[in-house]
Amino acid sequence: MYLKLLYLRQFRNYFDQKVWFEAPKTILLGNNAQGKSNLLEAVELLSTLKSHRVSRDRDLIFDGKPTAQVTATVERDLGTLDLSVILRSQGGRTVALNGQSLRRHLDFLSVLNVVQFSSLDLELVRGSPEYRRNWLDRLLVQLEPIYAYILQQYNQVLRQRNALLKFIKQNPEGIDSQKQEELELWNAQLAVAGTRVLRRRNRVLERLVPLAKACHQSISGRTELLDIIYQPNINLSLSNQCLSTALPETIQQAFLQKIATRAIAEKQQGISLVGPHRDDVMFTINQTLARNYGSSGQQRTLVLALKLAELQLIEEVVREPPLLLLDDVLAELDLHRQNQLLEAIQDRFQTLITSTHLGAFDAQWLKQTQILSVEAGEITPGNSW
Repeated sequence: MYLKLLYLRQFRNYFDQKVWFEAPKTILLGNNAQGKSNLLEAVELLSTLKSHRVSRDRDLIFDGKPTAQVTATVERDLGTLDLSVILRSQGGRTVALNGQSLRRHLDFLSVLNVVQFSSLDLELVRGSPEYRRNWLDRLLVQLEPIYAYILQQYNQVLRQRNALLKFIKQNPEGIDSQKQEELELWNAQLAVAGTRVLRRRNRVLERLVPLAKACHQSISGRTELLDIIYQPNINLSLSNQCLSTALPETIQQAFLQKIATRAIAEKQQGISLVGPHRDDVMFTINQTLARNYGSSGQQRTLVLALKLAELQLIEEVVREPPLLLLDDVLAELDLHRQNQLLEAIQDRFQTLITSTHLGAFDAQWLKQTQILSVEAGEITPGNSW
């Protein structure tokens, strides 16, 4: 899998920019706030149709312009593919594959696979459960594009149920049997849709955890033991082993039981308190919560292990190595962790790296690296090493 050409038209701070990638590794060199991360964001958009930085398309469009376009040429084992996404400030998107507009965005997902690693990923350890859920969901979409539809279905049910709970909260004296029956219908739909989400999250973690543990032991010199535990919001009295083999109906029943125990609180608060939108993933190092671990170095090791595991898992599933996007991350790693990362990359994964300087890179490693200078949304060939 190789990104050969990227074209940005009115995307972020790029007005009209074409970039040819001519080496397995490309360093985007420039000061802060020049557009280096924006370029990686465009590649991420072509992969998942999402940005991890913003949720509104208008925030991705060049100031004052009605549309933005991101196109790319990607070489895969099956041939050369042309990807295109058009964003509109008023809403609505057009996605195209090989010049043909796609009605189903699912057919666009997973054509270009990427793993992104940025300094913000320390939030996987330090941040809120939402960050960990989003990380897991982005990985799942790349491995199983149908998961994007499954998650969308769940969120639609969740919005409808929340709207009804809000109405109940605002009209506590006027709730009749019809509204109660409607709520029970949404309960059942939430349990069915939520079970689909929960089972896939658990399944992908079962595959990722052994890889992450092995990477973590290698980086830490086998002095630390990483564990990753999925914590579904519903009260399953099941071990993770049982969760992976439990029938959907069993999980749905546990879902409905949890809803029953929170029914009064949900009506009082006017919001759904049960479901995968409240799941979490727990990381421990030597049986201690990683977020409470004293050293930020251990936290960086954990995140690095996760990213290396993602690379391996995606390659294993799609049968091609994904792209690796490193957004100003080398400066966050000490020399040992830098070497671990660069050694893992070698020429196996096409890698785009943003940096403010070349001091973190070994001279030998730079010899087969393309260097591009980024300044105020303009990209020019940099000085070769």
